[in-house]
Amino acid sequence: MNPWTLLAISICLEIIATNLLKVSDGFTKLLPTVGSLALYAISFYFVSIVFRTLSVGLVYAGIVLTAIVAYFAFGQKIDTAGLIGMALIISGVLVINLFSQTGH
Repeated sequence: MNPWTLLAISICLEIIATNLLKVSDGFTKLLPTVGSLALYAISFYFVSIVFRTLSVGLVYAGIVLTAIVAYFAFGQKIDTAGLIGMALIISGVLVINLFSQTGH
């Protein structure tokens, strides 16, 4: 399967798992806990396959999407420092993949 497709699936699963983790209330609610752990396991499996062809920096840029989903799903605020940090993550991934030989 195309590594970009696997990466997209993995990111989506990780976002859902992370949000289920919050809903699990510290592993006190069974269904969100089991769902979170299962989705993390599947996501990590897919990302392990993706790492065969894509760089680690590119793969972990998905953290920005997780923060955006938390903003909309849970009303978690993203302050100026958070926005700057996310912009730096995106910028760093772009610089590595566009200009550096280490990203290839």
